[in-house]
Amino acid sequence: MDYIELAKANEDLCIEMRRELHKIPELELELPKTVAYVKSKLDDFGIEYKEYVNGNGLSALIEGSEAGKCLAIRADMDALPVAEETGLEFASTHPGKMHACGHDSHTAIALTAAKILNENKDKLKGSVKFIFQPGEEIPGGAKPMIDEGVLENPKVDFIIGMHGGHLAEIPRGSIAFKENEMMAAMDKFTIEVNGKGGHGASPHLAIDPIVISGEILMGLQKIISREIAPVDSALVSVCKINGGFTQNIIPDKVEMMGTARSLSEDVRDIVEKRVIEISEGIAKTYGGSADVNYERFYPVLNNDPEFTGQVKSIVSDILPEDVFDLRKPVMGGEDMAFYQQEVPGCFMFLSNLGEHSDGVCYPNHNSKFNLDESLFYKGVATFIASAFEILK
Repeated sequence: MDYIELAKANEDLCIEMRRELHKIPELELELPKTVAYVKSKLDDFGIEYKEYVNGNGLSALIEGSEAGKCLAIRADMDALPVAEETGLEFASTHPGKMHACGHDSHTAIALTAAKILNENKDKLKGSVKFIFQPGEEIPGGAKPMIDEGVLENPKVDFIIGMHGGHLAEIPRGSIAFKENEMMAAMDKFTIEVNGKGGHGASPHLAIDPIVISGEILMGLQKIISREIAPVDSALVSVCKINGGFTQNIIPDKVEMMGTARSLSEDVRDIVEKRVIEISEGIAKTYGGSADVNYERFYPVLNNDPEFTGQVKSIVSDILPEDVFDLRKPVMGGEDMAFYQQEVPGCFMFLSNLGEHSDGVCYPNHNSKFNLDESLFYKGVATFIASAFEILK
């Protein structure tokens, strides 16, 4: 079976579906239009499906002619709260929302692979379960899908997934693999620094939360430089500080918000503990207080070494010039990690960033982000080849 030829034969359909999905971006765990579109295509292909997360997630099962193991192929469907500035003919019709991370392509590629596999299921051993999930960008759709049984009936034995765009330094058109840690655990923290407001000309009569927040900001950076072993990887980024009204009024409080990333649970524990202790301790030192809310979102994404090697070997056979070994993990987070805590998995990066009309390739999450549609077939071929070869 020529997997590249099958993928190329369905290339126009894949691009068409991606463009239709790109027009209707939806956020988080509420994807009614997106799910309706995916259902309509599955109906067209004659593939049965089940609903999850109040109808905002789907699984579609393709059963082969012989009994065997079950491979899951995961695609995320949600978009971002970004106002699109691509100028594309198929740009977002939902103001303030955009598929700025490529999830529209993930869904279209998975749908195309599902169509091809269903048309050739007489040659398939075992079963393939496609998982179309909401909420990857936060609050996370994988965990509720798992809790509702998406990995059961039939029980999933392996899972694969792929992310497009440009998430690491990968040659254009390549598919990147990495065993073990590939993406970081992702956490969020909010710190409310409480002081006592007053006149800017009389700071001794106030407790200045702006000065306290500055001390906290610098203190948090020392977690990485002085408390985490140099050979370990972690980061703490304060990305928002909000407080104050005008030039001569010391406010009562300041809000800080940021993210923490790590590549092990031990380091993650240290970072959480110290973000809380440093914030509360510094605020108390200067006469104020700090209320810290630290939320753990996604765990470390770990690719099973043996299974990842198997998938890499399959892709090497069909796309020998396009396999790339990612030497270091990236600090972005992915809730694909939840599935891979349950079953052996392989997550891949497809380097397919496209140019904007100004000739610049803008990265994921940018309002001018675009994808090179001529490379989608590589994702489709990867999925169908993996299904046929893994399940032999």
